[in-house]
Amino acid sequence: MESIKGYQRVIIEKVSPEVDGGRFPAKAVTGDIIEVEADIYADGHDTLLSRLLYRHAGDKSWAEAPMRHLINDRWQGSFNAKETGTWIYTITAWVDDFQTWRSNLKKRAVAGEEDLAVHLVTGAGLLSGAAKRARGPDALKIAGWAETLKSAAVGQDKKISLALSPEISVLMDQYADRGASATYPRELAIAVERERAGYGAWYEMFPRSLANGTARHGTFRDCEARLPYVAEAGFDVLYLPPIHPVGHTNRKGKNNAITARPGDPGTPWAIGSEEGGYKAIHRELGTLGDFRHLITKAKEYNIEIALDIAFQCSPDHPWVKEHPEWFLRRPDGTVQYAENPPKKYQDIYPLNFATEHWRELWAELKSVALYWAEQGVRIFRVDNPHTKPFDFWEWFIGEVKKDYPDTIFLAEAFTRPKVMYRLAKLGFTQSYTYFTWRNTRQELTDYLNELTRTEIKDFFRPNFWPNTPDILHEYLQKGGRPAFMARFVLAATLCSSYGIYGPAFELCENVAREPGSEEYLNSEKYEIKHWETGRSDSLKDFIGRVNGIRRENPPLHRNRNLWFNATSNDQLICYSKHTDDKSSIILTIVNLDAHHSQSGTVNVPLQAWGFDPQQSYNVHDLLNDKRYTWRGEWNPVELNPAVCPAHIFRVEAGVRLPLPENNFDNYNQTVDNAV
Repeated sequence: MESIKGYQRVIIEKVSPEVDGGRFPAKAVTGDIIEVEADIYADGHDTLLSRLLYRHAGDKSWAEAPMRHLINDRWQGSFNAKETGTWIYTITAWVDDFQTWRSNLKKRAVAGEEDLAVHLVTGAGLLSGAAKRARGPDALKIAGWAETLKSAAVGQDKKISLALSPEISVLMDQYADRGASATYPRELAIAVERERAGYGAWYEMFPRSLANGTARHGTFRDCEARLPYVAEAGFDVLYLPPIHPVGHTNRKGKNNAITARPGDPGTPWAIGSEEGGYKAIHRELGTLGDFRHLITKAKEYNIEIALDIAFQCSPDHPWVKEHPEWFLRRPDGTVQYAENPPKKYQDIYPLNFATEHWRELWAELKSVALYWAEQGVRIFRVDNPHTKPFDFWEWFIGEVKKDYPDTIFLAEAFTRPKVMYRLAKLGFTQSYTYFTWRNTRQELTDYLNELTRTEIKDFFRPNFWPNTPDILHEYLQKGGRPAFMARFVLAATLCSSYGIYGPAFELCENVAREPGSEEYLNSEKYEIKHWETGRSDSLKDFIGRVNGIRRENPPLHRNRNLWFNATSNDQLICYSKHTDDKSSIILTIVNLDAHHSQSGTVNVPLQAWGFDPQQSYNVHDLLNDKRYTWRGEWNPVELNPAVCPAHIFRVEAGVRLPLPENNFDNYNQTVDNAV
C-alpha cells in the first residue's frame, strides 16, 4: 500500500513509439516531426490535460509540447528533431480542476441555469490558486480575473464570457496545478541521424570492371572517371564491393566454377592474400592515396562512397596463420569453409564468433571499421550480418558511432523477418528487404503497409533493391526493358532509400545462369566485365529523370506518408505521398504487366487532400512533362509498357478546402474495404 499514490488518478499506457518497452531507441532523421501517442485516461468524467516532455540527451531541462485528444482516450503530441543525436521523451498528464470547472460551467450556461454565483466563486478560487503559481504580469492578470468573478459589481453574463474566453484558458493551462500529475514511468529514446540515413539513391559498381573495354583491371582512377556518369544519373551513394586483396587458394572461376583459369580474378568477397587483409587494398585497384582521392573527388559531385564490410576470410588471409583460434576447424584439422547447403564457398572461411578468444576478435573487427572511417568512409554496407551474433553488432555499431556518430550501416540481411527487425533495433541504419520478391499489387500493398503503417516503421528503415549481383528476379528475366523501368519506378517512389546494381540494371542485363536460377549468367562476381554504358537503349537518362523528380519533391523523401489508392484493375498499382499539409502531393501509377497495355480508373481522395470535389484539378506527369485536367475522384488511365509503364503525377491546381482531421487513416480504411 505504501507505493500507492491515492491522489494520482491518471493512467498513461501504450505509448508509441516505444520499441520493446524502451529497450531500443526509435529512429528518425533531422527535421522529422516526431509524433508521440499514448492512451491517457482517468476515472470519472473530469477533464484531462497532457504534455509531451522532450529534450536532447545533452540538455538538462525538458521542453514541453501540448498533447491533443484524438479518439477513444488516444492522445497525440509532437516535437521537431532539429539536430542529430539521442532525444529523450516521456509524457505527463493530470486531472485539471479548472478545465473541468470550465467545461461544466459551459454546460450549465447552455442549459439555461439562472443562478451560477456559487459556481463562479468556485472558479475564482481556482484562479487565485493559479495566480500564486504564476509569475510577473501573468500573476497579476490571473488575480484580476479572480477578483472579477467574485465581484458583485460585474454581471453574471460578463463573468461567464470571461471564464470561457480563450485567453483565460491558455494562461490557466500554463499555470495548471500539477501536484497530482502522473508521469509515464519510462524515459524513452529516439536516435536522430543525418538525412542520408533516411533518404538516398545508391549505385553499386565493381571498380575492376571500369577499364573502358581494355584488358586491364580497373582502378580507383577509373572510378573517378565514372563519377560524372553516376552523378548525371542522380545517385547520392556509390557503393563499392570489397576493395581488399583477393585470395588465390580455391579461387572461384567464371560462373562460380570450382577451378579458376589463369587470369580469373576471383570474387572480391574472398578477402585476404599475401598482400594483406581488411586494411589492405587490392594492388591493381591502386593505393590508399588513390582511394582517399576518390572520396575527395566524389564529394565534388555530392556523392558519398560506401564500402563493403564482409567479415569472412579467404584461406590466404593473414589471420588464418596469425590467429588460427578465430576459425572453426574440422576433426581432421582443416579449417571449415563457408556453406549454405547446397551452396559451397570453398574460397571463404567464416570467422568463429564462438571462440574463447572472442574479445580479441571483436576488438580487431572494430579496428577495421575505424580504420576506414579514418580514411573518410561514413557508409558501410554489411554483408550477411544475420550470420553473426546480435550482441556483436550492437557492441560494434555502438563503438564505431562513439567516434563517428554520422556513420550509416546498411544490413544485407535477406533472412527471416524477426531477425531482420532485430538487427534494425540494435543499430543498423537501413536494411535490404523482400521488395525484390513482391511483384503483384496485393503483395506490394501488404508489404509496404507492414513497413509503413505498423510499429515496424519506428525502427526499421527499408532500402529497396530491384537487383543485386546475387539476385536477378524472374520478373526482370522475362519482362525485358519495361520490367526494369517498372521496378525502378516502384523502388524509387515507394521507398525513400533504394539502390541498383549497375551498369547491369540500366543496360537491362536479364540472362540467368540456368532456368529457375536468380544468378546472372557470366556474373560480374567472378569475372571482369566491360560494360557499354553509352548504348542507346540504356535506361540511364530515364533513371536520371526519376532521381531528379525524387530530389525536387519532398513527399518522396519519406516513407510514413505512403498511402495506396484504389484502382479498378489489379495490374495497375496506384499510391501517393504528400507533405503534412498536403501542399505537395505525388501520385504514382505503375503498370505491373510488362507485356501488355493496361487501362482502368484510379481513385483520388479529393476531400482527404483538401480539394473541392465539385471542381476540376490538374495533374502534371513529371516523366513526360504532360498535363491533364481531371474531375472527380475516379479518373481513367492507360499505360503501354512499351512506351512507359508508369505515371509520376504531381497534383497541382485545384480549389482548396479546409483539411479534415484524421482524414487519411479513415479514407484508406474505407477504400481498402471497398476494393
